[in-house]
Formats: sequence, C-alpha cells, structure tokens
Amino acid sequence: MNWKGLTVGFALTGSHCTFEEVMPQIQRFITAGANVIPIASYTLMSTDTRFGTSEKWQKQLKDMTGNDIISTIVAAEPLGPTKLLDVLIIAPCTGNTTSKLANAMTESPVLMAAKAQMRNQNPLVLAISTNDGLGLNAANIAKLLITKNIYFVPYGQDAPIAKPNSLVARMDLIMETCESALQGKQFQPMVIERFNYS
Repeated sequence: MNWKGLTVGFALTGSHCTFEEVMPQIQRFITAGANVIPIASYTLMSTDTRFGTSEKWQKQLKDMTGNDIISTIVAAEPLGPTKLLDVLIIAPCTGNTTSKLANAMTESPVLMAAKAQMRNQNPLVLAISTNDGLGLNAANIAKLLITKNIYFVPYGQDAPIAKPNSLVARMDLIMETCESALQGKQFQPMVIERFNYS
C-alpha cells in the first residue's frame, strides 16, 4: 500500500512495557511515506517507569515523527472538524482506555482523538494491552468489536498461566491491520495464539 500523502494518528497510552514494541511500528509508517501525528495520554506525558522516562519517550516521538505531540484535550479537539487523520491507531490501548472508549468517556487527549475519528467515520485501530481483557474488560472489548469503524490489531493471551485474563496485541501487525481498516475490513485472524508453550 502507498502511504505517501496519508496522515496517521498514532496514540500511545500507559502500557509502558510495550513502548519498545510500538516505536518500530511508528517508524514503519514514516518509512512508507506517511505523515505521523503523535498523540499521548497524560500517563505517558508525566510518568517515569523502569521501562523509560517520560522525557525519553516524548523526545523519541518528536524526533521520529518531526511533529509536536498532541497532549491535551484542547489540542486533540480540532482533529474532528479538520478531518486531519486518515487512520488513528491507539497502541498500546490499555484496559482503562478501552473501558472509557466503550462507555463514551472523553477525558484524555487520546480519547478526544478517538471521538473525533469516530465522528468523521474514519478507521480507528486498537492494539490492546490489558491484564483484564478476559476479566471485567471483556465486556468492553466485545462492545468495541461490534462498533462501526473500529478495528483490532490481532491479539491473544500473552501469559495464560501467570495472567490468565491478560490480552496483548501483536504490535508488528499494526500496519497490516491499518491497511485492511482503510479498506473497511478487519485484518484476520483477529484472535491469535500469542503465547509459546515450548
């Protein structure tokens, strides 16, 4: 697929342990010619963890994309009327974000961007990363699965013995999922085996 001339919104929420997996996927879009607009949750903008500091991730996003990070609700709101984004990805999409999106709560830049994308009836792609995907959040995932213009990056249990409710997307399939989403199709298979028993 030719990504030149397309604008991709790439939103990150607080599953810090998956940021290292996600960053190369952002670079794939840039290498393919897309203009990538980074969007960050309040958690990313303010929290240092053992996986890296907030400053490190912010710098990496700005340096890679060449664009400022959308990090406030006010900055994200114009994405609706300007119809800037051809596709919006939330990766990683935490259980908290999943829950709020499924219940129409707009209290962060990422959720405002998602609301804007849905208003414009353009593809919204979710790459979930949640310890509660097969717990209380299962109902929210199910709700989003049947919502028009929402697509899921293939996901599976990442640690079924230690964390039986945990679901994580295959981040390396983000671009392929977006290509299908732009054609109005869910990339398949959507539910995959992610855990290696050997």
